[in-house]
Amino acid sequence: MTDAADGNPAPGVTIGKVVHDAARDIVGRVMGHEGPHIQLRPLAGGREWDADPDRVRVLTPDELLSALLAEVNARSRQPK
Repeated sequence: MTDAADGNPAPGVTIGKVVHDAARDIVGRVMGHEGPHIQLRPLAGGREWDADPDRVRVLTPDELLSALLAEVNARSRQPK
């Protein structure tokens, strides 16, 4: 999912989008890109990781809703 001309993420994989990283089989929010990698962060926050742009895809609306709901449910189970 890169633009061959400049190595930047392809259209659709923009900052703020939620994507699936197939290499790690996890979902993350796009925080930026550096060189050949995209920086992703877990939906609940936490440490960023570098992802291969060829291994990420933007979630469908149904997948996004499911991922966000799973995050809310996980947060609700944490002790207060």
